Amino acid sequence: MISSASNPTIKRIRALGAPAPQHRRAEQAFVVEGVRAVEEALNAGAQPTLLLYEAAALGQSARGKALLARVARLPATQEASPVALAAAAETVQPQGILGVFPFPTWPPAPAPGAAPPLYLILDSLRDPGNLGTLLRSAEAAGVTACWLTPDCVDLYNPKVVRAGAGVHFRLPCILDQDWPALRRTLAERAIPLVAALDARGEQPYYSVDWRPPAALIVGNEAHGLSSQARQAATARVAIPMRGGAESLNAATAASVVLFEALRQRSLAPGG
Repeated sequence: MISSASNPTIKRIRALGAPAPQHRRAEQAFVVEGVRAVEEALNAGAQPTLLLYEAAALGQSARGKALLARVARLPATQEASPVALAAAAETVQPQGILGVFPFPTWPPAPAPGAAPPLYLILDSLRDPGNLGTLLRSAEAAGVTACWLTPDCVDLYNPKVVRAGAGVHFRLPCILDQDWPALRRTLAERAIPLVAALDARGEQPYYSVDWRPPAALIVGNEAHGLSSQARQAATARVAIPMRGGAESLNAATAASVVLFEALRQRSLAPGG
């Protein structure tokens, strides 16, 4: 059992769970914390390099007990004292388990399934909560893959991982995609609609035909779309609003558009 908060394993986990990404990038690994999140990672087939658990905390719920029985058979599992686990965890009230998982690997341009592909391009998105929430919406709306430009917040930031609730293991997310590479990929995929979400866009989002292959660009929360994103777009779409608000939260706005795409595709023949 790991009992000390100064144990080298605990220090390693703390470094991987820090807001700065250096240790994660060096190890190509990140921390997944909590019963549901670890469960989702295992269900997706991810193989942890380390699982740290505290038996008493897991034993407080039926779900926790079931997870403990499941992870006890894995060679990477180690028991920790409450003090040690609390020192390793990033959350204030840890749920009794956390794991270190390798970064998922995806092809640079994941192939679509039977439905027309729908891609999400994140252009310098900086808020970790926005990113995690938006990835969950993207998966739920049927997005094929998500591409992130180099200036986006770290995909494996602990706040992004918590907000994503397991989506990191299911939705292909391709990092550090500069605009020349993105434009080549879009051209190779023959994506006719590359719609940039813009408060000053010429078209309401619901007037766009989202049934063919498409990509949605979402810009930076404070500064909006980059000049390169604007140049790549074949359409600029807006969300009509009433009241005094100038704009919606980036994750909320993008989710509105993605679910309109899902609605149209669900109504289409064979959708």
